[in-house]
Amino acid sequence: MSVLVSSPDTSGPELRDKHPEAATQDPKDEIASKISTSKPSFHLKAPNGWMNDPCGLGYDPATGLYHIFFQWNPHGNDWGNMSWGHATSTDLVSWKVSPTPALTPSTEYDCCGVFTGCLQATDIHGKPGSLTAMYTSVRHLPLHYTLPYTIGCESIGMAISDNGGQTWKRLACNPVLTGPPEHLSVTGWRDPHLTTWPEEQKTNSANPNQPLYGIVSGGIVDKAPAIFVYKVNPTDLRQWKYAGLLVNVGLNFHPSRWSGDFGVNWEVGNLATLSNEIADSRDFAIMGAEGCLRAENSLWSTPGSAQHKRQARGQLWMCVKPRNLADNSEVLADYAFAGHFDHGCLYAANSFWDPVTSQRIVYGWITEEDLPDGPRHRQGWSGMISIPRVVHLMTLRNVTKARISQLEAITSIEAVPNTSEPRTYTIHTLGIKPDPRLSLLREGAERRSFSSSTLPIPLRDISNETLPLTTCRWELEAAFSINQRCERVGIQIAHSSDFKQITTLSYTPSTETFTIHRPTLEDQTINHGYESAPHTLFTYLNETGVEIEESLHIHAFFDKSVLEVFVNGRTVISTRIYHPSERCFGLRFFAEGKEANGVHGTFNDEAPASLTQAEVWDGLVESQR
Repeated sequence: MSVLVSSPDTSGPELRDKHPEAATQDPKDEIASKISTSKPSFHLKAPNGWMNDPCGLGYDPATGLYHIFFQWNPHGNDWGNMSWGHATSTDLVSWKVSPTPALTPSTEYDCCGVFTGCLQATDIHGKPGSLTAMYTSVRHLPLHYTLPYTIGCESIGMAISDNGGQTWKRLACNPVLTGPPEHLSVTGWRDPHLTTWPEEQKTNSANPNQPLYGIVSGGIVDKAPAIFVYKVNPTDLRQWKYAGLLVNVGLNFHPSRWSGDFGVNWEVGNLATLSNEIADSRDFAIMGAEGCLRAENSLWSTPGSAQHKRQARGQLWMCVKPRNLADNSEVLADYAFAGHFDHGCLYAANSFWDPVTSQRIVYGWITEEDLPDGPRHRQGWSGMISIPRVVHLMTLRNVTKARISQLEAITSIEAVPNTSEPRTYTIHTLGIKPDPRLSLLREGAERRSFSSSTLPIPLRDISNETLPLTTCRWELEAAFSINQRCERVGIQIAHSSDFKQITTLSYTPSTETFTIHRPTLEDQTINHGYESAPHTLFTYLNETGVEIEESLHIHAFFDKSVLEVFVNGRTVISTRIYHPSERCFGLRFFAEGKEANGVHGTFNDEAPASLTQAEVWDGLVESQR
């Protein structure tokens, strides 16, 4: 749960009453007003007002429905009155959103907020189709990792539904946990999540008698951010017993630019065992990190980028190696390697195991931090939920090297030497890709691509080939083969017919950096700084023993004001594009080379890169009702 320092918002449902400036419009805000009024089409939104963390994710086999709950202020467009909004779907693409909250602050122990939690399909008193929600119940504000922690301000509440989530009843025994372990001084303690880790690692089955663990996120004062682990009775979710801390990495743990800064307090921690296609597995934690250091001279930061104007937090992941739980150590696992789950504006990622597809699905909160309060208040809504992402153990075999960095310097991978093929490695990392069911959005969209006879297309500077666009709701897949003299390669997204207003997606091999440059706006109060992520391309031995570098693959979703970009299935950047145009006008592809003396251009007749795939689905369908 992303928590602000401010007191709860007690405003009524009329935004005009809360924000008098909405009644009149200052001429200097005209541009901002134009760019901030259109809700995205296929991203999940609240009916109105402020929203943040996804919570209560899950699948109900009795009804065949997926559930997403989300943090929602139904009475205003700022953080406050935190309740659970609710949406259901049969396919994770088309959503039916309830116009009213499912849970609201209404008891003594949650009078200040129903914060983030989890959902469990249960069989209550022999009645199938029952659901249990576990959430952080808040009785005191303000609440923030920088403030002294008030004992009793956070507890864990439980509510049940016996009609598929339509109505909910709190348990009389609430709160089921009254606060953090008494021997620890904490900076935060919230966002309960249930998991089968580490037993039943690969099945995540619905066996009611399998071991169950509860994790709660927060931090220990002056020591480290934390995930607090509890053993939970699988047949009685009211019974939690503290088992220890997941890991101890210390304050502001920062392995390298590949892994980021793990801050001082964690939120919305998730824990799961993920596998690859041959059932190798690793244990991964996903967490939001608060209190990240943003020094401009550090290698992992991007000076001048949007991140410097947002809150000092990051969305990260960590691979952990469980210790022997019989050792009675309070620390249950060791750090292995880690990375960024998203390098942009996504936060509070939450996940669930999908028994339909046997995959772990992750959603996150796409924030509205780049937009000033004036236009944000006028638009009447703030934030949305990301598209669904599938996470898995990505495995690359017979790898010989990265583009520039030594493999041991890339702290977001595990490089295992191969005994059968000397000087090669098996690389493990977290794989993140869009859920394949998003292809349902393409129904009715117009597919455009270059004919197979014209591919590959040599790229020298800006290509003459353009894929036209007529909407601002589209999906793109593109791939590039890059030679050793390529200085920069990428895609331009036109927001004007003359391509003078563009968003640029680009990869710079020499610095192993992927960047999104957003268009320049007249309104300088809107944050349109660039986004940046470390990214490399690996070289591997093919079946005949020849070294080949992998292609650069870009998979992007654009939805009016939000752009989510997936690079090679392991690097992700989410960002906001606030532009007054009601449409996009086209895509251009480019590559810049350098001559032997380092001057930009092309080297002899060799193109710096070739476009090997480019297809776009223009006019993706609406997905919310």
